[in-house]
Amino acid sequence: MNPEMQGTAGIVARSPARKRRPRPFLRMAVMLILLGLLAAGFVAFQNFKAGIIRQVIHTITSQMPTVSTAAAQMSPWQATLSATGTLRASRGADLAPEVAGIVDAIRFNSGEDVAAGTLLLRLRPNDDDAKLAQLAAAADLAEVTYQRDLKQLRVQGVAQAVVDSDAANLRAARAQVDAQKAVMDEKLVRAPFAGRLGIRQVDLGQYLPAGTTVVTLQALDPIFVDFYLPQSALAALAVGAPVEVGVDGYPGRRFTGTLTAINARIDPASRMIQVRATLANPDKALLPGMFATATVTVGAPQPQVTIPLAAVSYNPYGAVVYVVRDEGAGADGKPKRIARQQFVTTGATRGDQVAILKGLAAGDVVVTAGQLKLRNNEAVLINNAVQPTDEANPSPPDE
Repeated sequence: MNPEMQGTAGIVARSPARKRRPRPFLRMAVMLILLGLLAAGFVAFQNFKAGIIRQVIHTITSQMPTVSTAAAQMSPWQATLSATGTLRASRGADLAPEVAGIVDAIRFNSGEDVAAGTLLLRLRPNDDDAKLAQLAAAADLAEVTYQRDLKQLRVQGVAQAVVDSDAANLRAARAQVDAQKAVMDEKLVRAPFAGRLGIRQVDLGQYLPAGTTVVTLQALDPIFVDFYLPQSALAALAVGAPVEVGVDGYPGRRFTGTLTAINARIDPASRMIQVRATLANPDKALLPGMFATATVTVGAPQPQVTIPLAAVSYNPYGAVVYVVRDEGAGADGKPKRIARQQFVTTGATRGDQVAILKGLAAGDVVVTAGQLKLRNNEAVLINNAVQPTDEANPSPPDE
């Protein structure tokens, strides 16, 4: 064999003997890398899972309706009766002449206050003064005749019958004078009492038939308010009970007075009883004919459970409130609050409050705003930053 070929064959024959096996530390490194990747994936999965849970909790929490709440309170409650009525003057009259005639003088201005007996209007007297003078002269003559005959009687100069006739003539003459003065007074219109005049209805020189209204006169202090209450309230009414009155002309202002009269009969058509209250009116702010709302205080104050009127929802089945109860802690560790429907029996209202006769106890927390978006037994979030008014005697804000 060729020596070159032998050398090549020897090299080929020795090649399998030079192949190296994998070292043990490489296999260990690969396993550690795989384990690290597996652990990292597990941690990432756990973080992903926790993020999903937090997102779900946040979503659930953000979908909870937010409401405002208030606690029911035990408050002294004064029973009242309310009604609408009409103001009327303590004394009022439409002034008119008793006889017909032409207006000769007007002695007043519209809207002024006058004293009792003030002359307001005079009709033309015509010949009244002349008739009065004629009758007065006849009365004077009768007086002279009577006195002369009386002296004659003392000396037996005339008979007693003559003196008696003279006395009768004198009385008749004086009566005629008084009658003429009465006729003349009928042409004068005077204020029968002190008060405020209305607007003049006649003019100078105008012919007035008898009974034509010249002006109205109203006594404004004190002033009455008449209103009606149901017959069921009769037992609670008493003369002297406090009364508060409000009118549209003075919003927010309350006028105080007392109950002064209860009608002696019930109206058979309406089964209502008429009552009257008297109010002081020194500034003449109240006028007859005004529409008024009257509130009568009856009995002594009684304790009642009260809540804001806004907390009550009325429907055909009755009055409903949402009562908020604590149900421990939620998944996020925060307190869990559940709103449950509760039927209640409501009583009277005062201002922004309503009395609860049945269904709630003092301290129960009720929803005051946000009821429209609630369902029964639903979890809620509470935000009391804004609260509805809860005043027993609210007053409008000053503008």
